Amino acid sequence: MSDTTTQSPSEMEELVYDTDGRRVAFTLDEELYPREAILGAAYLFLDRCFVFLERPADQKVQVRLKTKDGASDPDALEVLAGEFANALLDQVVRFRVAESTGQLREYAFARAFFTTPAQSSIDQLLAELDDEELEEDDLEVAVPWEQDGGGQ
Repeated sequence: MSDTTTQSPSEMEELVYDTDGRRVAFTLDEELYPREAILGAAYLFLDRCFVFLERPADQKVQVRLKTKDGASDPDALEVLAGEFANALLDQVVRFRVAESTGQLREYAFARAFFTTPAQSSIDQLLAELDDEELEEDDLEVAVPWEQDGGGQ
């Protein structure tokens, strides 16, 4: 990128970015930001920007965002950079939570899908009532009236 200006750390402490007036670029370290989180954040911006990814060095990913309307307003680019930084943080947290709860989630799914379903207590009670009704018929309601002789 030519004529690149770097924001000072005091202007944007969270994530340093470069801009050339037409696009915003971030060089991210994969040790701080997992690749899956970087890709997730980039995916969230596909509807608003052109997203370009590059690997300038080992364990580094460069993300460049260029607005689709070609706007070169410095304030709009700064807002875009801030929104990407927030999306990246969100994706990092999601990734870390998914990593830490993966075994629990797998256990819950395995238990839900691979255990024999127990009959619910309501189903059991209804089945017991049906059995009792078939055994006891003091009023002989279950006998059709043709057999009872009531129809003649």
